[in-house]
Amino acid sequence: MGEDLKPNAFLGRTLAPSDDELSAALGPTRPLWDQLKAALAAGFGLNEFEWHSYSPKYGWSVRVRKGKRNILYLVPCAGSFRAAFILGGKAVQAARDTKVSARVLRLIEKGKQYPEGRGVQFDVRSARDLAPVEALTRLKLAF
Repeated sequence: MGEDLKPNAFLGRTLAPSDDELSAALGPTRPLWDQLKAALAAGFGLNEFEWHSYSPKYGWSVRVRKGKRNILYLVPCAGSFRAAFILGGKAVQAARDTKVSARVLRLIEKGKQYPEGRGVQFDVRSARDLAPVEALTRLKLAF
């Protein structure tokens, strides 16, 4: 979970990637992608996974939704993927007040502030990086 985020693997594309293209891009992290999606479904009832692109300039990501609410984005990169959240003020304060890990709190504190909340994003490169995704998902859903 380094500071430098990898670029989207599907920049410049007008069509969503196929499953084979996703596997090729993610490489050895494809099992982590699948594991995370299964954990989000089983642990949080998140079953709405939709490919989304604002424009070819930004590439493609999977938007994870609950009803009309965006919970997080999963951004495929070469050999990894990024988890991206926008946390509202109540979720950020709850993170400060509760016992989230120091690692998760650091991610939140260094996130960019937007009008709609604090942007928190990091690359998932190993199984160790899945716990922060789940912790941030829990916070996002609570507020």
